Amino acid sequence: MTATDIEDIPGVGPATADRLREAGYITVESIATAAPVDLSEAAEIGESTAKKIIKAAREIADIGGFKTGTDVLARRQEILKLSTFVPEVDELLGGGIETQAITEFYGEFGSGKSQIVHQLAVNCQLPREVGGLGGSCLYIDTENTFRPERIEQMVAGLEFEKPVPEGYEIPSVEDFLANIHVARAHSSDHQMLLIDSARDLSNELKDSDMPVKLVIVDSLTGLFRAEYAGRGTLAGRQQKLNRHLHDLFKLVDDLNAVAVVTNQVMSNPGVFFGDPTKPIGGNIVGHSATFRLYLRKSKAGKRIARLVDSPNLPEGEATFMVETAGIKSC
Repeated sequence: MTATDIEDIPGVGPATADRLREAGYITVESIATAAPVDLSEAAEIGESTAKKIIKAAREIADIGGFKTGTDVLARRQEILKLSTFVPEVDELLGGGIETQAITEFYGEFGSGKSQIVHQLAVNCQLPREVGGLGGSCLYIDTENTFRPERIEQMVAGLEFEKPVPEGYEIPSVEDFLANIHVARAHSSDHQMLLIDSARDLSNELKDSDMPVKLVIVDSLTGLFRAEYAGRGTLAGRQQKLNRHLHDLFKLVDDLNAVAVVTNQVMSNPGVFFGDPTKPIGGNIVGHSATFRLYLRKSKAGKRIARLVDSPNLPEGEATFMVETAGIKSC
């Protein structure tokens, strides 16, 4: 079943299908995993009808049931790894940044967060044989950090450790920039809506030569932090942030793509010994991000990446440099 066959779901007529598409429900899978109340509002139908449509979609999409460990292992074997082109950082991450997961980079201003995501926006377009994913990038920019000039410098500075496929030539800077789709978010609600737009665009590019393989949110919490000030608004902020991360994970899980988010930090005044820096977002971001890396500055222009949390990798550190040519080994 293709992404445009939602009319084949029992109970979904042409008018309902149009309303669902306008609300971002353009695949059977997206309907199958929707909440009845959300689908009811989007399609302007009763909640009981929405439940029946969701049940029918689940039967068609064959999701929602239990799977054996063997099935999960088979799904895990589809995971790809995106290289940072810094061997020490790749080793820290078990070979690179995983698809079907959210990887968070957090740290103070100037620690290298936006530099890394610019580098990944370039690397993801390269062939898998050299550590890329052979796909395009969606970049949700909340702090006006995307710089095409930086992409140009990083393309010029590309160096490969692995053999390049025979006949492969590095595309032009214009080609690299054409495969980075940037959206500027102006509010937290707009930021959340852009995930729906990302799904639409990824479906358009699904059968192209450059399907979406990387989704970047730089930064994840900036707009939420600015709009929800004070303890009284914390619960609302965390609820929206949780929904946003859930939608992001669902998107990259469906696409077998990489999700990378950057995060701001704050200083914990209650810490008297050790590093008082902690990421914004609390437990919601902590539990939603599959891999968390803390970036900090070191001597002589070096940066240190510390793997703080991972479901299957040990904690550790790796150093890298931010140079004009991109992210490089020390």
